Amino acid sequence: MMEVYDRRASTLISELEVEYARRTPRSRELFERALKVFPGGVTYAIRYLKPYPPFIVKGEGPRLWDVDGNSYVDFWMGHGANILGHAPRIVLDAVAEATKSGVHLGFENPYALEYAELLTKILPGVEMIRFANSGTEANMYAVRLARSYTKRNYIVKVEGGWHGGYDALHTGVTPPFKGPESAGLPEDSIKYTIVVPFNDLEAAEEALKKYPVAAIIVEPVLGAGGCIEPEEGYLKALRDLVDRYDSLLVFDEVITGFRLALGGAQEYFNVKADIAVYGKVVGGGYPGAGAIGGRGDVMQLLDHIKYPDPRSRSFHGGTFVGNVATVVAGYTTVKYLLENRSLYERAEELWGSVRRRVDRICSSGGERLCWATGAGSMVGVHFTNVKPRRASDVYGGRWGKHVEEALNLYARLNGILYLSGRTAHLLPSLVHGEPEARSFIEILEAYIARITRD
Repeated sequence: MMEVYDRRASTLISELEVEYARRTPRSRELFERALKVFPGGVTYAIRYLKPYPPFIVKGEGPRLWDVDGNSYVDFWMGHGANILGHAPRIVLDAVAEATKSGVHLGFENPYALEYAELLTKILPGVEMIRFANSGTEANMYAVRLARSYTKRNYIVKVEGGWHGGYDALHTGVTPPFKGPESAGLPEDSIKYTIVVPFNDLEAAEEALKKYPVAAIIVEPVLGAGGCIEPEEGYLKALRDLVDRYDSLLVFDEVITGFRLALGGAQEYFNVKADIAVYGKVVGGGYPGAGAIGGRGDVMQLLDHIKYPDPRSRSFHGGTFVGNVATVVAGYTTVKYLLENRSLYERAEELWGSVRRRVDRICSSGGERLCWATGAGSMVGVHFTNVKPRRASDVYGGRWGKHVEEALNLYARLNGILYLSGRTAHLLPSLVHGEPEARSFIEILEAYIARITRD
């Protein structure tokens, strides 16, 4: 029957594209213009949605509006950066006030210091911190720092783990999970990178035994690889493994930071990393959001006073690091979250309920069509034969070629936006509530009925 359902999904796409074109003529016009100046017609490939993306002009709270006046409940939320929803007034006002005298002062400022002091108080294991301009950049500096501290070269990462476009980690993201993930990336760039499956402790230990590993880097909840949660004890066991083999544990908390809990995954799973990488929410929804933090003895290798010879320390820098706009936006956001920690309890209950409801819908007809994964306010929906526990299950276990694409387009036409067209990843804000959650549930249920009914 799965082949039948997928054929119906394919037919449905053709029908929906006609209606989509009718409702979004201005987006189509802008996309045709964009094809002439942007490769692929978009600013970032992930933002492309078939047959063309909606062009968004406004965001407020949990909603977006496109150039054609269509309104959507947004489950992507600026790639997960807008934890307090779009255009939170408290953040906009704070940034407007602070930047009256300049956005980027080019020297040290008290705003960055105050924010760093707050972060080192609330983030477990983060004794010292430095800001970066993006999650990609922070991951680059984290890997360099781990290598500097251990005096080893090898890095272990997991299949499906996305750590940005940094060369040394730009492998093992999509099948076949080996070799460079980009044209123009030499094999030598990843020769010290070992890829192992998520939730596989044996593979991790085998790599530690075989190679002099500087660090294992892992998203505590796999993000682009499917919003897959770690199995019970997995992160703690990784912690024990790196200690046993004198390596370091790096948590990429670009997504999980300030999302699963105020203290991120380290608080949520009660496991401390040696180095933690932040992005997205750390900038309060403003651009230039990134940070690396960790143990003091590790972070001190960035100290130019203690290590005046540049070749004896690990380099970190950047023109826009610690700029007023981003650090004030981040500080205001995190301070608000600190003062309203009940938001996390509400989100845990709400999105845990959503995952359970998704699972019921996925198996309501006697056949198991899909599965829900995730933790906290991260939700993945997978049309696979088994519940994914690693990225290879997401890609290799799909029973259809069209079912995810059809769902994405069906959701768009019913007022729901998320990425991507290949997998349903939901990264709602903490201002999303039961009405927004119910809207997704109802759309998913209607879609499944549409492709399964005779």
